[in-house]
Amino acid sequence: MITSLLVANRGEIARRVFRTCRDLGIATVAVYSDPDAEAPHTREADTAVHLPGAAPADTYLRADLIVRAALEAGADAVHPGYGFLSENADFARAVLAAGLTWIGPPPRAIAAMGSKTEAKRLMAAAGVPVLTTPAEPTERDLPLLVKAAAGGGGRGMRVVRRLEELAGQLEAARAEAMKAFGSDEVFCEPYLPTGRHIEVQLLADTHGTVWAVGERDCSLQRRHQKVIEEAPAPGLADGLRAELHHAATAAAHAIGYTGAGTAEFLLAPDGRFHFLEMNTRLQVEHPVTECVTGLDLVALQLRIAEGEALPAEPPAARGHAIEARLYAEDPTRDWQPQTGTLHRLEIPGVRAEFTTAPQDTGLRLDSGAEDGTEVGIHYDPMLAKVIAWAPTRAAAARRLADALTRARIHGLTTNRELLAAALRHPAFLDARLHTGFLAEHAEELLPRAAKPDPLPALAAALADAAARRTALPSGWRNLPSQPQVKRYLAADGTEHEIRYRLTRDGLRAEGHPGTTLLAASAERVVLSAAGLRRTFRVAVHGAQVHVDSANGTTVLTALERFPDPAQQTEPGALLAPMPGTVVRTAAAAGDVVTAGQPLLWLEAMKMEHRVTAPADGILTELRVSPGQQVELGALLAVVQPADQASRSDRSDQADRSDRTDRTG
Repeated sequence: MITSLLVANRGEIARRVFRTCRDLGIATVAVYSDPDAEAPHTREADTAVHLPGAAPADTYLRADLIVRAALEAGADAVHPGYGFLSENADFARAVLAAGLTWIGPPPRAIAAMGSKTEAKRLMAAAGVPVLTTPAEPTERDLPLLVKAAAGGGGRGMRVVRRLEELAGQLEAARAEAMKAFGSDEVFCEPYLPTGRHIEVQLLADTHGTVWAVGERDCSLQRRHQKVIEEAPAPGLADGLRAELHHAATAAAHAIGYTGAGTAEFLLAPDGRFHFLEMNTRLQVEHPVTECVTGLDLVALQLRIAEGEALPAEPPAARGHAIEARLYAEDPTRDWQPQTGTLHRLEIPGVRAEFTTAPQDTGLRLDSGAEDGTEVGIHYDPMLAKVIAWAPTRAAAARRLADALTRARIHGLTTNRELLAAALRHPAFLDARLHTGFLAEHAEELLPRAAKPDPLPALAAALADAAARRTALPSGWRNLPSQPQVKRYLAADGTEHEIRYRLTRDGLRAEGHPGTTLLAASAERVVLSAAGLRRTFRVAVHGAQVHVDSANGTTVLTALERFPDPAQQTEPGALLAPMPGTVVRTAAAAGDVVTAGQPLLWLEAMKMEHRVTAPADGILTELRVSPGQQVELGALLAVVQPADQASRSDRSDQADRSDRTDRTG
């Protein structure tokens, strides 16, 4: 019997496992790196063991330190979570060799599925359909997808549309795969841009029973990483669903699988499906399966590890569940990860986190972040998973989109608006899904410039005045004709100038005909405009003012107090979009470059990010080199138009000549 369990992970998955352990009366042990010293998972555990360092390679990927931590803390079992060491057969062997219970499949099953190339060979032998890998790709095989054999999560993956690009993409994929997974083995397979990503949840006990616990559709992806998942997969014929379930259970039987796992398939437009890989762990998106079945998959993992037998059949699905992954990233800037302080994370309608039965409210939140969390460069930028359940798919999509829109997320740019737009898109609601969905509908889904709404800025100014009212009234003047002026800059570049004054009847705004102030405090402003009553919630976090309403969040900067230092940089300057490490460079000072040409790559948050030339011109300066660490906003390079660079050279030459004449 398991009495104390260590979770060899961090963030929301560690908290998710702890929640089940509390229900079952099992003591919990956390491990934490330096940046996670005050993280929620660290504080919630009964015992926490420090792993010195910050980088994953020094902490959460150190199998020896984690096994030692489990023994020192008195744990008798280890749950790997997902990511990090969760699919590392050597780690599973080390746990077992230490006399601890491993919450996962046998190491031999992990090893069998650890290489995608070997996994595809085994699955083909078991009669599971697989994609044919071309030995010597030709033009007829295009487009191709280069994939890392030892891992996933979008790392080490490249799409090749022209044969002459293949060699370079193979080299880049090998380099990224080696850093991410410790193996540079890659392979190619046909790329189906309009295929659907369908996966089957598996549970297998040690008595020979294998469950196919329904399927999930995970087709909405960016950078080959899932962002919206749902269960059950919509629009599947009963016969096709049965074939998928049969193929998944056949895969499990073929390798003697036990525990929780997932068989992933690519469903082609012609209705044929092909095996992609088996994830020998709990998936990030497991909550949607829990919500439609009422099962606690973590509890079942623990019971299977203790030797319990599963019933003959899993429960049938009820209703529909959709999950959205909330990332600290900017979809309008090629999904750049964001770092900084998450000042507020508040999802309306969520009564309790990590509940496996959200039918009472319809909403579930799984999160490793909270108000005040510092999002750094070392870990994945996912802040939370928001899950909605409803009797129908349309109702679940509407509930989730509304929760995301009304959420209060302050301090970091996120993909929240894109997620809500995708959930409301007609093609999504019609279940016309495929892995290229977000790219196909990018113009409709990405935040677009709309007619500026002046009311959030007005609400910010009035809240500021109300906050100062207990001291000197912000709008007070000897001459009542002189209003108080506040200037704000919105995220879209719109500048708002707000004029208001304090009268005997209270705060009054100028320049807003038909707008009446109904109530104002430092945190809440109610306005009546054009006959509509609108309520705004205002929060100030350093340089930023966040104004929340039923229409979403407006982020403002008070111009008179917080000038934008980026406006003071020279034209053509390329600044680091995030803290990170320069992985490699592809140009040198003096090179002629074209717009969009990659100049260098930064590694941050487990991904490589390209920095490209903003326009045609000459790379006049390259300030960094491979291996160098840079901070947010650091000057990386300067690209100038050719004529301007020539003038600068002539000016420099003239300056040198003038100095020579004077010294001579």
